[in-house]
Amino acid sequence: MKVELKNIICTTDFSDISNQAVYFGSALAKELGARLYLCHVIDLSAVAMYGEGFSDPLAQERRIRGYADEHLMELMEGRSVDWEPLVSLGHTADEIARAAKDKGADLVISATHGRSGLKRLVLGSVTERVMRTLPCPLLVVRGLSKDYGTDAAGGFGFHRILVGCDFSPGSALAFEYGLGLGQEFQSEVHLAHVIEPEVYRDLLTQPQEEKEEAGEDLRKRLREKLTQMVPEDAYNWCTPKTALLAGQAHEELTKYAVVHETDLMVLGFRGASLVETLFVGSTTDRVVRQASCPVLCVRPASDLSDQAPEA
Repeated sequence: MKVELKNIICTTDFSDISNQAVYFGSALAKELGARLYLCHVIDLSAVAMYGEGFSDPLAQERRIRGYADEHLMELMEGRSVDWEPLVSLGHTADEIARAAKDKGADLVISATHGRSGLKRLVLGSVTERVMRTLPCPLLVVRGLSKDYGTDAAGGFGFHRILVGCDFSPGSALAFEYGLGLGQEFQSEVHLAHVIEPEVYRDLLTQPQEEKEEAGEDLRKRLREKLTQMVPEDAYNWCTPKTALLAGQAHEELTKYAVVHETDLMVLGFRGASLVETLFVGSTTDRVVRQASCPVLCVRPASDLSDQAPEA
């Protein structure tokens, strides 16, 4: 599968971490010859929380838009990439999703602050809300091992790509993206499946001798399924590596990424209920908050149609 990324939206709230995402997105767009849309959303309700008055809302909006446009120009100064500013007013997640649809985006890049626990419950996460409403994949940047702060940061690429696979339609799509980007950047591609206790609980309740025999048979069948996912022509440009891990998926995948110095992780994403999102979170949510590398989240179009935009 050839991955076509011609229109990329990169979001920023002007924090240090989101500015790093802008530099990363700029380098990626330059490498791929893509058009970059730099998106900033003005949330006037948030502005009011910090003491801004509304005596003249129109003047206030013009002033904030002017500041945003000026700051975007400063961020992109000296960068030789085809780009366009996008400044809008409204709820951040909704505006980003709307921009992605209007511009026919192939990818949205966003930073996350990695909130967890009570802070995440109270404040929520714009990144997670965006993840559930976008019509295209989302690449989440949390920690970067390389500084993309200057246009001279050449040699952009993903040397090692890890794809998490649970054999769902979402993970199959993730593998297509992982392979496509791997071919684009001539990357080393790793395909990993995690044997989770709650998924394979029937195996754990068997007598020890039967459990060992069944466990070995299971691992053999899983290795075969992973190998069968790799198309024959992929071996012409790389030697895909498969791995079986055991434990909690988000923990094992993040540890594997650190040990193998992964540059990009690709995961399928499935919508979760409100309760699951607030108190538990999906595997993808948890990986995004913990990963040491950027995480590309993809979702099948059939799943997207079932998800209503969140307010």
